[in-house]
This record gives sequence, structure tokens and C-alpha cells, in this order.
Amino acid sequence: MADVVLILTWLISTIIVCAFLTKYGRPTLRLPPGPVTLPIIGHLHLLGSKPHQALHKLSNRYGPLTQLFLGSVPCVVVSSPEMAKEFLQTNDVLFSNKPKRANADYLTYGSADLAFAPYGPHWRFMKKLCITELLGMQTLNQFAPIRQQERNQFLQMILKKAQAGVAVDVQGELIRLTNNLMTRITMSKRCSENEDDAGEVRKFVQETLQLARKFNLADYIWFCKNLDLQGFGKRVKEAHQKFDKIMEKIMKDHEEARRKKKEMSGEGDAVKDLLDILLDIMEDEKAEMRLTGENVKGIILDIFSAGTDPSASTMEWALAELINHPNMMDKARQEIDSMVGKDRLVEEFDIVNLPYLQAIVKETLRLHPAGPLLIVRESSKECTVGGYDIPAKTTVFVNVWAIGRDPNHWENPLEFSPRRFLNEDGSINKHLDVRGQSFKLLPFGSGRRVCPGTSLALQVVQTNLASMIQCFEWKVGDKGSGTVDMEEGPASGRANPLVCVPVARLNPFPIDTG
Repeated sequence: MADVVLILTWLISTIIVCAFLTKYGRPTLRLPPGPVTLPIIGHLHLLGSKPHQALHKLSNRYGPLTQLFLGSVPCVVVSSPEMAKEFLQTNDVLFSNKPKRANADYLTYGSADLAFAPYGPHWRFMKKLCITELLGMQTLNQFAPIRQQERNQFLQMILKKAQAGVAVDVQGELIRLTNNLMTRITMSKRCSENEDDAGEVRKFVQETLQLARKFNLADYIWFCKNLDLQGFGKRVKEAHQKFDKIMEKIMKDHEEARRKKKEMSGEGDAVKDLLDILLDIMEDEKAEMRLTGENVKGIILDIFSAGTDPSASTMEWALAELINHPNMMDKARQEIDSMVGKDRLVEEFDIVNLPYLQAIVKETLRLHPAGPLLIVRESSKECTVGGYDIPAKTTVFVNVWAIGRDPNHWENPLEFSPRRFLNEDGSINKHLDVRGQSFKLLPFGSGRRVCPGTSLALQVVQTNLASMIQCFEWKVGDKGSGTVDMEEGPASGRANPLVCVPVARLNPFPIDTG
């Protein structure tokens, strides 16, 4: 009996001591406030299926900088524009690293990509390549015909559905549109017509996104590190092997095609896809730094992942909001009809003259960011932020979703109101931008690690959404007068796909079928 008492006493004492140390660390540190920490799991039990919403509730109680422990990993959650600015601008250098996560690290060839690469000279070199060579305006302008062709094919498909009076799975068709677009600009293949290479890449990316949205216990609980309790390790390994095999074949085919072009005169004027550009850089012996095949495959994965589901999700949310706010839909149509007319399709160059359309996209990104916890950083050393001590190796989550709902910065923050992004004269408020300069709105991140694909994303989202508004009425429900449910899924996407019956509103339909 005495032995049992001793064991229980030792066990309880150990739990209390571990909880105390986990909560407070070194007694000299002034850590941000947070809830009581449980042994071993920390605060993992508080996250639920929608972590961004759970963290928002915690910030309402503990403040805009909240201390958490996910297992044994110290974390802070940032939930206000002022605090986000402290981390992403004032102390940007100290928080330019990303925490290493097992699934992402394995899938990206040991973080050989741009998104998860450690901050340093090689990351800066790859970031420069993305901004100037891969996703700069000159390159994006060369892909304008591809964006137009994919948009036209998408609208032709919707028109056929409209003529037949058939409902459209808007979510599925928008994902197909963005997948086709990204496979064409990255590897000159259209995934919906090619299920051997580009189609397999699409499937892999969807699997990757699913894995990326899940919390892996191996990242947070030390004794789970070598235990594949959730089965992620097996899935990640299988997906990675498939992707690597496909990419090796695609790269080999590109290299063979490039060799043949060099042997033939007058064949060098064709528009290069992003893989061609990366292979040029990899083969350039005079380059500032050399890229490896793993870097190339990792960057292609980054671009494809960021440019498919997130863009489709933004367009789907925007259309759903407009269906539920018919007065706003009418206003957007009136703006397009006034500036563009009804005898031609809205084009990318028209967007600058459509401030209300731009405001709709901004408002959608405020309420429904594709990455609610997109901004994840890690402190490189101990520092002080907002009057609190942040230990080294602390993971920082910037809750973009919560910042977009901050009642201290947004009037009626839960209402969908594009007007908030317009000046009194109806022009777009350029100070409330989406490129990380305004810390009230951070859909693409901010600071050194801001998303380099923002321009491409806006081109795709704004022009395609404008075309959908211009060309069709969108009916929901048995009598076509229903509303759309706005329930949110686990990763800020829609819980239920948007299904509508389109009705063509332009006759003749202004599509250039050439």
C-alpha cells in the first residue's frame, strides 16, 4: 500500500512540476497570457476541427497575443493588426523562419522549396527568382493568352449547362479551371485532358493540401515523433514517391524537348512555361546560386498548391456572398455593363476601372481568407514583442481570419460590405491593400515571406469572377430564389459545395471561340 502511495505521489508531483514548467518556463520570462496547460498535450484539445475559430475565441479572452503549448511546442497566437505589425514588420528579421513540420518537410524534399525553406541566402535567391523570373509581370503577361483561353473554355461549359437548364457544381468547376490554368503555365499540359502526368500532379496536390491542413501529433508530442499514430507517414511517403516519379518524367520530357529546339533554328520564340524557366536557371553555370532538381520540383509544388484551391475557394465564396446579397450583385453588374458593355467579355485590363468588383474581392478575402492561419513563423532567438518575452524556437500563428473580424478596426465586421473598401467618391481605397502593407488585411501574408504569387492570384480571381457576374444569373433552390448557406469548413473553405443553375444574360454570348 505504501508503495502505491509513493508511486501516486511521485506521479502527481511530476505532473504538477511538468505543468508548471510548461506554463511558465524560466520564472524570469514575462510570457503572454494563456489558458492552463495540460501535461503532455498542452492545449491541443482546445483547437477542435476549426483551429482559427478556436484561437479567435481564446484571443477574445486572453488578448491579441496569447501563449499556448501545442504538446511541448511553445506557441503564440497573434490576433490584432497592431500585434501583427510587431511580428511581421518591426521584428520581421527575427521571425523570418518557418517551423519545420514533418509532413511538409518530407513532401518538399527537405524544405528545398520556397515556402518552407529556412531563411538565409539560398531562400533569398529563390525568392528573387520567383519575383523577377517566375511570377514577375513580364512573365505573367506572356501567360495572358492562356488565362483567356481557360476562362473562355470555362464560360463555354457554363453556357452549355445554362442552355440545358442543368445545375453546376461551382466549386468543382472552379477547381477544374484553376487546375487547368496552373498545369498549363507550369508544365504546358491541361490536367482535365491528361490524366497521366498533369492529372496525377493535380491529384497529388489535393492530397498534399489535405495533409497540410491536419495537425500531426509527431510535430508536437515528442514521444510520438517516431510513431505514425495517425497514418500520415505512410500517406506522405506514398504521395511523395508518386509526385517525384511524375515530375522526373515531366522534367526529362522537357529536357528532351529543349535539346531538340536547340538543334533546330528558328524554334526559340515559343513562350516558356515555368518549368522551362526553372530548368534554364538550374543549367546556368553563371547563376548567383545553383538550383538542384529538388529545388525545381519543390518550387513547382509551391506554385501549383498556392494557385489552385485557394483561388477557386475565393471565387466560390465571393459568388455565394453576391447571391445572398442581390443588391450587391446588381451593382457589380451595372458597373461592368457601364465600363465594358454587353458585346464583349470583361478582360484583365478592365479591372482597374471596376473599383466595386475589386472591393468585392477584398471583402471576400477579409471574411473568407483561403489560409486563415496562413502566416506561421518561428523565432530565431529570444526577443521581446509587445512587452512580452518570446523564447527562441517559439511558433507564431498570425490568425488572419480573426484579424479580418477585429471589431476595433472594422465596423460591423461580420457583415459582407464591399463598400468599406471604397472612398467617398467610389474609387478603391488603395491604403487597404491585400499585399501585406495594411496589417488589417493579410490574405497573402506580409513581410519578407509575403506570397510572391499575389499578382497572379488577383488576375485569376478578379477577371474570372467578373466574367461570371457579367455573363450569368445564378439561381439557387427549387424555384431559383433561394439563398446559399454560409457554413464554413475546417480550413475556411465552404462546408458544402456551391451548386447553382446558371442563366445566360447576354445574347449573343460574347465569347471568342478562336
